[in-house]
Amino acid sequence: MRVRQHVNPLSHQFAQPLQLPDWQLIYGQVQQPLHLDIGSARGQFLLRMAEQLPNWNFLGLEIREPLVHQANALRINHNLSNLYFLLAQANVHLAGILASFPIQVLQRVTIQFPDPWFKRKQQKRRVVKPDLVAVIADYLQPGGDVFLQSDVLDVALDMYHHFQRHPQFQTQGEFLAENPLGIPTEREQSVLRRGLPVYRFFLRRRAD
Repeated sequence: MRVRQHVNPLSHQFAQPLQLPDWQLIYGQVQQPLHLDIGSARGQFLLRMAEQLPNWNFLGLEIREPLVHQANALRINHNLSNLYFLLAQANVHLAGILASFPIQVLQRVTIQFPDPWFKRKQQKRRVVKPDLVAVIADYLQPGGDVFLQSDVLDVALDMYHHFQRHPQFQTQGEFLAENPLGIPTEREQSVLRRGLPVYRFFLRRRAD
């Protein structure tokens, strides 16, 4: 099934509030640390993470509805009780999503290869903005991690600088040569097969 590559995140359809699930019914152990992946696409990355780290919970946010359905079907097929995918626009819905958890368990955030929206007039559609960073800072536990990567240098730097400017985040070095999580996304594999560079940054939430 062909899926639209670009969905306008500013569309009025994403202004509607979400009907959120009961996380205690979704996750077998809701108190486990939570890894949030913003822009989870087909979910292959989180699927592999969830299989390798059963003592973590994983939540993928994606704005392309067919991909969310596919990813959740894959989750069910693999019988994983530590993984879920949600149709959501992170800039609109993230605070409500994280506030709906019975306890605050967010320990890691990944934003990988987001839509670059190259045209200047479209850059307001990019996912990483100051308000999103502020929400992540509010809910990410002290010492929690943020991992960013893109094959577009301007996009990688734009994401990095938004986090770097927030007082609650400290950088962990400059560009990373390798993915510290050890599991590549499908896009990452494609880029590396073509011998192209990937620009990666790692930041940490300061201790309160």
